Order: sequence, then structure tokens, then C-alpha cells
Amino acid sequence: MLKIYNSLTRQKQEFKPRVPNQVGIYVCGMTVYDYCHLGHARSMVSFDMVVRYLRARGYQVHYVRNITDIDDKIIHRAQEAEEDYQTLTAKFIKAMQEDIKALNILPADEEPRATQYMDSIIDLIQRLIDNNVAYITEEGDVYYAVDQFERYGELSRKDLQGQEAGARVEVVDSKRNPLDFVLWKSAKPGEPHWPAPWGTGRPGWHVECSAMAIECLGENFDIHGGGYDLQFPHHENEIAQSEAATGKTFANFWMHVGFLQIDRQKMSKSLGNFFTIREVLQQYHPETIRYFLLSSHYRSQLNYSLDNLTSAEEALTRFYIALRDMDLASSAVPAEKSGYEQRFNAAMDDDFNTPEALAVLFELTREINRLRESDNKAADPLVALLKKLAAILGLLDHKANDFLQWGSSRDEVKTIEDLVTARNEARQQKNWQEADRLRGVLTSMNVELEDQASGTVWRKI
Repeated sequence: MLKIYNSLTRQKQEFKPRVPNQVGIYVCGMTVYDYCHLGHARSMVSFDMVVRYLRARGYQVHYVRNITDIDDKIIHRAQEAEEDYQTLTAKFIKAMQEDIKALNILPADEEPRATQYMDSIIDLIQRLIDNNVAYITEEGDVYYAVDQFERYGELSRKDLQGQEAGARVEVVDSKRNPLDFVLWKSAKPGEPHWPAPWGTGRPGWHVECSAMAIECLGENFDIHGGGYDLQFPHHENEIAQSEAATGKTFANFWMHVGFLQIDRQKMSKSLGNFFTIREVLQQYHPETIRYFLLSSHYRSQLNYSLDNLTSAEEALTRFYIALRDMDLASSAVPAEKSGYEQRFNAAMDDDFNTPEALAVLFELTREINRLRESDNKAADPLVALLKKLAAILGLLDHKANDFLQWGSSRDEVKTIEDLVTARNEARQQKNWQEADRLRGVLTSMNVELEDQASGTVWRKI
């Protein structure tokens, strides 16, 4: 029985989809005005893990992850760069897709962009105006009247009376209430704009997601997700405007991913304390980054540090060393009715507890190592099981030597293998001094050797 922590109720609840065996999930994606940083990667990898597990358990998942391709930040960045906003967003969408592919994140089933859903956005705003929960100002802006929605604040549990105007809430004189939020911004000179019944302009950020989610998944769907920082005001506003328009529960479950921190502060562009995904990919194998992001429970805070990335690399190395030279026969199938798989599923059924699931994979790896000492064939079903379960987490997706020797150029690989061959020849000739010298040369190149019955294998460290 899968239980998911619902941010709305603050407790784990048994997950029952609206339609048996079918799941609709919407996740707030990137605002594409810059390169993705590791905080974004944590959210994307976490929900990729969720989708993979739901599918592995037999659910048909309709996964929607939006792209915000028009908002204040995009406009300001395009103006700074003196380029069209569409040129800017196209560049960063391409970069985001490259990062996603590198981290082995599956494509979403739908990736709606705000600018492609303008008719849906305008229709939703009109419904709110017609329901008397939104108002038009003299300037032509449209605001949502927060005091018309009794349950406003239920998701974030904010003390709304004590909420300071301007603390993540835009302060505008024409608002009736400081917490009212913008649905439509009237056109300004030089900014992108679209026609609407109440005046030319562009949508606010919050209403974009509501319109895209409803259009792609319907007025009520199973799971809505995003980073913890989106609870207020973004997701709070999504609930208010969506449910006021439709009269239906917007999402049945709300999932939020904890902050990725550096020096005990949230990693964010606004604080300037971030590392882009592509920066870290220059130093670490992409699967190392993915493992690091999954090594902590998705709801917990995770601290970025070189030590933690190194620990992730060492953990993956243990897996890949166990898989090295364990090419499966075509007839090998994963071990059935295994206690390992049962414990793995039990961990994942407990609100996607990836640290516990990884612990099960380490137990399985130790058993593989024990068996391979005497009979590789006996280990084959467990090797297949290890790869099957790891794939649910998007891990162990590479050939063992490709991971273990990552970071070596083609020329460097040839040099290393020539030195390994020369060392083995020296050992055969019992020239131990030369063999030791060559091993020292390899060690200085950060190469570790392992002498096996079938020959010598090496890896970069």
C-alpha cells in the first residue's frame, strides 16, 4: 500500500488515484531565464523518481511538467541582454533539455509552455471575474480577491494577518487587499502582450500553472508537486484561483521537495549561492549527481558539499565494481519473489523513501559479491534484480567500465592500458621492481588496479 505525505493535510495518506491504475501528476517546472541549478535538479530528479516508481508498480502515469516562458524575470533578462524574449527562452529551454538528458530524467508526457495556453489562461481569468472573486483595476490589471476564498492559507499554514506586504507578495496601490495577487498585467511599452476582454497585457505567473494543469489533466487530478518554496504564495494561489473557478478540489495530493542548501541557506539564484547543473557536470559523472540528489529523502533538506558528492561517487563505485565482468546471459531474469525486492518496494511505498531503498540495494550488492567469489552464474539473477530495482531510481544505467573509467580521454585510456599491459608483462617475468614502478606511475595518474583471475582491471579515482 503506497502512502504519500500530503502537504495539504500534513500527514501520510494511502494513495488512491481518481481513476483506478491511472495517475495524473502536474509539477511546476522551470522559468527559463537562466541555466538550471542543482536546486532545480533536485526537484526534477525527485519527481522523475516518483513517476518511475508509479509506473513500475503498474500505474499508467500522465506526467505534466510545465515551462514558464513569459514572466517578469524573463522580460527583464531579455531587456538586459538586448534580445527578444523568445530568443532568450529558446536558448535556456535547449540548455534545460540537455541537463535533463544528462541526469537521466525521463521526458514528461506533456511540457506545456505558458505562451501556448494564452486562450486557456484568459478563459480562466474570465471565469474568476464572472464569479466575483477577481476585479479589474482602473489601470487594466486584474487581481484575485483573496478574502473571497475562505480556505486561503490552508496549504502553507501561513499567519496571513501577520504576513507582511511585500514579503513574496507584490505591493500595488490599486490592490484592495495587500495579499491579493495579479492575474493579468496591463501592457507596458516594449513588453510582450496579448489581447483580452478587459485589456491588452500578459498573465501573472500563478494563473499560468492553473490554466495549464486544468487543460492537460482536468479540473481535478491526483498529484501536484514542486519545490517547498512554492507552497506560498504560488501553490496557495493556484488552489484559490482554480477552486474558485471550478468549484472542485484542484489536486488531491500536494508533494513538495525540500531545499538543496549550501552553507545552511537555500540554494537559489536570488541569493547568488548556486551552482548550475552544467558546472557540476564538468567535475562529476551525471549519475553521481543523480545519486547524491536521491541519497536523502525528497522532503528533507539536503546539503551541497564536495564531501557529499564524493560519498555519492564512492557509493556508485561499489555498485559498479560488483557489476564489472558480470555480463548477463540472455536467459538471465531477475530473481523472483525476492526479499530484497519486497523490502525495496516497502521502502518506496513509504512516501518514496529512497535512502531505505538504496540500503536494500547495498545488501543485494554484498550478496552478489559473496556469490561471485564462487559462481558467477549463481549471481546472475541477483545482478539482474539489482539492475531492475536501480533502474526504478534511474541508476546503474551505464556499463561498469564506462562509469569506473569516466573522465579519461581516449588517448589517456590507451596510455593507461599500455601501462597495465607492461606491468603485467613485468609480473610474468617476475620483475617485481619494474611492476611496482609501473603501478606507482598509474597511481600518480589516479588509477587504481584490481588483479583478478581473469586479468587486471582498472578504474579512475
